[in-house]
Amino acid sequence: MNEKPDVSVIVVNWNTRDELRECLRSLHPSHHPGVQVEIIVVDNASWDDSVAMVKREFPEVKLIENRLNEGFGKAHNRAAHIAQGRYLMLLNSDAQAHPGSLKALVDYADAHPDVGVIAPKVLNPDGSLQYSCRRFPVYEAGLFRNTFLGRLFPQNRFVRDYLMTDFDHARTIEVDWVSGCAMMVRREAWQQLSGFDERFFMYCEDVDLCWRAHEAGWKVVYHPEALVTHAIGRSSDKAVNAMIRQFHRSHRLFFQKHYAHRLPVWSRLLIPLGLWLRANLLVVRNYLIALRLKVLGR
Repeated sequence: MNEKPDVSVIVVNWNTRDELRECLRSLHPSHHPGVQVEIIVVDNASWDDSVAMVKREFPEVKLIENRLNEGFGKAHNRAAHIAQGRYLMLLNSDAQAHPGSLKALVDYADAHPDVGVIAPKVLNPDGSLQYSCRRFPVYEAGLFRNTFLGRLFPQNRFVRDYLMTDFDHARTIEVDWVSGCAMMVRREAWQQLSGFDERFFMYCEDVDLCWRAHEAGWKVVYHPEALVTHAIGRSSDKAVNAMIRQFHRSHRLFFQKHYAHRLPVWSRLLIPLGLWLRANLLVVRNYLIALRLKVLGR
């Protein structure tokens, strides 16, 4: 078939063979009638037989084999260069698209040409809601989410507002940003924005993309008629300390890129320092826990 696809689904994988298999099964054409779909898997130097599994069980999938782990953003950019679809659907390897979801996203985007980014409702494996559409972060939300204050005041309004916990997740709405675990981007928007900022190895590249989409005049929309189930962190769980460092590094970069010029000098110094200290304290804590378990023979 020579017809160009409506959607290019891009899945970046790092050592999640079993989850990747279920992800690709969820994308079978029988589950998504009415749209032409191509699937591109980018493997970031996995050692768990992921590549062999894709070649053996999903020969129709376009496979890019990276010799090194290039990170989330750069791997997606690499796949986008060869993608043929009118839309790019970015889907985590530990996520599964529900039947009809791709068409629901395409239909809405086709009917609303000012929408540059659109995302489905995301569920946890137990069926509960995953907060995948959010407001742009503010200082107070970061403080309550990343310090003891969050434990003292778990229902504080800053985090509730950031996570949009009080929002009706059953209705379509324009939002600040949506999670990169499952987001569809109009090709024209992706090209205008030059894709992900590759300085974000992992984390915050989705927030940054949506920020730049708003600046360029595109709308970002949450559309719950489409559904995706996402098991959080199946890749990052395999390298916890490295991911802790990347998480905090990306948040420092995002802060410096989009917020630092608006804040007083003390904030520009204190916030990055706080993120650096928190990352290293968490890593040291993990090493001490591992050492204790080793000493106890567990």
